[in-house]
Formats: sequence, structure tokens, C-alpha cells
Amino acid sequence: MESYDDSLPTPSSTVAAEREIHPKTRFHWLRLGLTSSEWDIFVLSTSLKLFLFPAYRSTDFEVHRNWLAITHSLPISKWYFDTTSEWTLDYPPFFAYFEKLLSIPASFIDPRIVNLRDLNYSAWSVIAYQRSTVIITELVLAAVLLRFVRGAANPSMQRLISASLFLHPGFLIVDHIHFQYNGFLFGILLGSVLMARNGNKLASGFLFAVLLNFKHIYMYLAPAYFVYLLRAYCMSSQGAILPTRFLSLANTVIVVFLASLGPFLFMGQLSQLLSRLFPFTRGLNHAYWAPNAWALFTAADRILLQCKPLTKPIIGAKSLTSADVKRFGASISVNTSGVVSTSRGLVGDTVFAILPNVKPIHTFIVTAACQSVFLVKLWRLPTYTSFLTALTLCGYTSFMFGWHVHEKAVLLVLVPLSLLATENYHYFRTFMIASTAGVVSLFPLLFTPAEQAVEIVYSILWAIATFLPMNRRLYEFPRSLPAVILGFAEDAYLSGFVALQAFVIFFPVAVSRLSDDGGEKWEFLPLMMTSLYCAVGLVWAYARLATLYLTH
Repeated sequence: MESYDDSLPTPSSTVAAEREIHPKTRFHWLRLGLTSSEWDIFVLSTSLKLFLFPAYRSTDFEVHRNWLAITHSLPISKWYFDTTSEWTLDYPPFFAYFEKLLSIPASFIDPRIVNLRDLNYSAWSVIAYQRSTVIITELVLAAVLLRFVRGAANPSMQRLISASLFLHPGFLIVDHIHFQYNGFLFGILLGSVLMARNGNKLASGFLFAVLLNFKHIYMYLAPAYFVYLLRAYCMSSQGAILPTRFLSLANTVIVVFLASLGPFLFMGQLSQLLSRLFPFTRGLNHAYWAPNAWALFTAADRILLQCKPLTKPIIGAKSLTSADVKRFGASISVNTSGVVSTSRGLVGDTVFAILPNVKPIHTFIVTAACQSVFLVKLWRLPTYTSFLTALTLCGYTSFMFGWHVHEKAVLLVLVPLSLLATENYHYFRTFMIASTAGVVSLFPLLFTPAEQAVEIVYSILWAIATFLPMNRRLYEFPRSLPAVILGFAEDAYLSGFVALQAFVIFFPVAVSRLSDDGGEKWEFLPLMMTSLYCAVGLVWAYARLATLYLTH
């Protein structure tokens, strides 16, 4: 089976890589094996993150502070029952244990941080502590990215990708301003991928099982892991099951899940825990539409509705009169309750006015059907590169067609896709389009002027530092007229982000001055335009990546 790992570096290439990474003219810091440039990146990025401590923070900040209080103040038997705050614990047990660990030093720094009744506590002590824990735990990501470089067949390109991931605007926006712990969690995911690259498949499965018990959103990637580990680790090249390996993998996964769920299984609380992890009462779309296929489907419903001969615009309308309904005509059935359901950025069920409504089972069927196409190829070609591509496509498919997808879930696409960017120019081009659309789709998370300026400037600098050197190394001149036209169209789309941001910034100001109601009925339009424009790029990149995988 080890013959499947066609991407593993040979001993000679590894030695050459180490020589390139550690020439005599460079020096190491604190015996971590960091080169001077790596140390500079770490210091500069950490300084920026420290500077952002006073920046805007979302309700997720209070969510995690409340979880510190829950795990510190209550016995484990009450963790998943507590409703003192609306921000109840809804992550798997390993993350709860993680919060428990973080709560111990917090209780010494400021006891009010872990006071369950001290809701929305926002003293400087809690701000500095929680933001510091994000920076410290992100060192897991940094360590794994360094290991990717040390064992790479092409260290210089991998060094560029590792730097781009550590400095990714998505992590800066979502973790260090908005507030979450994605850097730490993606560090575990990339550690699992690294183990697969190095041929240690059992360790790869172990780390992924651990990750699932930290945050269950990663179950979107589970089908790729299941097929890859079964085919490449538990079976011989002739297709025969290897009982020892199968039992080793199964026992490893069982032990991890028992360590996580065991206490709650023993207390008879498994059903309560699962009800917290999987709430199916939310609508198809989040308040701000995630830029996926359902955003375009929703927009199509809005367009069809606007095409009817109404006397007033529908966008922002609060209700329809009987005369309005009659004007729709008899040719198309209109669900009047869906007229305002999806056009004002409200949380709740998504009801369509013209197109048929989408239910959770529909999204599951579409997602499973699309993933199965990629899994079939992975079964037939269980190499590391094939696994990484199928893994990315499984996450991508779930983002495209999943139920109530959050815009932050785009990181599940952008992070593994980054590792594929150096395969060739076509993969790089896909990475560039998806990354641009994906990062811009995160901009609405921050709506205060100072933070908006930071995210825009930082993302531009990151794109210049990442895309330009990669393009110089991977560029391929188009060999046909369709390729030239396609490249021109993609460049035009990427250039359109400048106009999009100008619209998002200046339209609300203009409409508030010109409209009698202060522009209230148009308040969701900039969000809608951002979602739809980014959705076009992400859908196109998805089709691009799927075609590359299935045809090569």
C-alpha cells in the first residue's frame, strides 16, 4: 500500500530540502529551527494581532466567555443543560474540555471571567485573556505549517503556501477580530493531512477523530477520510482487507470517541448532547447568505418575483396587498409568504415565492450525490494528492449545497485548497479565484469603519504577497482561443471586486441621503450583492476544481 504515496519525498530530496532551509548563513531562534524570515513573519503577525486586541468583537466573544464560565462553574453533568445565557454550549466534548482548561488560569486572572451570572462581561482582563488564548493556541497551526515545509519536495513553494496560511486574512478576520479558534482547529486538520502525506495513515485517522470531537463541522470531510483510510490503509493493493490494520484503525477511532463521549454516555446524556450539536430548526440560508449555490437559487427567486408587473419594488416590501397578488397573473403560482422571507437578512425559515422550497433532506441528497462522484475516483486512485483534492471537494460540496451554511465555513474550502495551489497553473488559478471570493465574502462580518479598513488593506497586501510570486512561478501561456477568452473573463471578474467594494461602501451613504425612509428598505442590498458576486466566483472555482480532479 505504501506505493500509493507517490508524493513522499525521497531521502535525498529531504536532505536537499533541509540544506535549503538551514544554510550556514542563517540562524535559529530559541532552538525552534526558525529561519530569520520565519521569525520575522511570526513577530510581525503577532504584533498586529496584539494591536487588534481593542478591535470590534462579535457575540462569539461572549459565547466563548460563557463557555469558560459553564465549564468552570458547573459539574460536567450540567454542561449541556445550562441555559443561564442564550449562548449555550453546542460544541463537542473535546472543545468543552478545552474551555475547561482555559478557564483555570482565567479564574486566577479575574474571577468574574468565569462567573456564570456575569453575562456580557467585557472588562479589559477578559478581552486580553481571550484574545491571547487565540494567539497562543494558533501556535499549533504554526508548528504544523513548519513541518510541511521541512519535509516538502519543493520547500520554496511550500514555504510560500505555509506563510500564506499562517497570515491568511480569513484567520485574522474570523479569529483575531470577530473571535473564534479556527487557527487552532485547522492546525489539527493540517496535522492530520501532514501525517497522510508522510505515510502515517493511522496517525492521520487519529488526529481527524480528535478534530471531529473538537468541532463537528469537520464531519463534512469525513467521507474522504473514510474512503482513503479504508482503501489505502486497511486494504492491500489487490483489494483484500488487512484485518490487523482495520482493527487498529477502528480501535483508534473508538478510543477517541469514548474519551470524548464516554462521560456523557455513562450519565445517559448522549441524546441531550446530540440535540445541542445538531439543531435542525434553522432555515436554508443564514441571515447573510453564504456565497454558495443556494444564494444564487435564492437570488433567482427574487429575480423571477421582480419580473412580475408589480406597482412597487418587492425588495424590502413588508407585505403584499390583494391588488399586488392579482397582478402576478395566473401563469405562475406565487407563495406570498415567501415574498419577504429571503430579502431582508432575517434569521428564520427560507420560503421561496416562485421556486420550490428546499428542505434539509434535499440538501443532504444533493451533497451526498456530488460527494460520491469524487469518492469513487478517490477509491480508484488512493494517492495522497488524490486524497487532498477529494478532501477539499468534500468540504467544498458541503459549503455549496449544505443546509444553513455560515459564511465562515468557507475556511473549510480555502485552507486545504491552499495546499493544492502549487500543483500546476490551473490549480493555482482555481485557488486564486476561490480565495479572492472567499475572503471578500467574510468582509461583512466586520461592519465598523476602522475594522473594515484593516480587513481590506490587509487582504490586498496578502493577495499581492501570495498571488504574484506564485503566478510568476506557475504561469502557463494559454494554448487556445477559448483559454484566452476564459482567462480574460476570469480577470474581468476579479477586477470587479473593486467596483463591488466601492458599491458596498458608498451605496448606503448615498441612499440614506436620497431616500425618504433613510434607505431602510435597501439596507440588505449591499450584503446581497456581496453574497451573490462572491457566490459566482466560488461556484465557478468549485466547477473548475471538480473538472480538474475528474479529468486528470
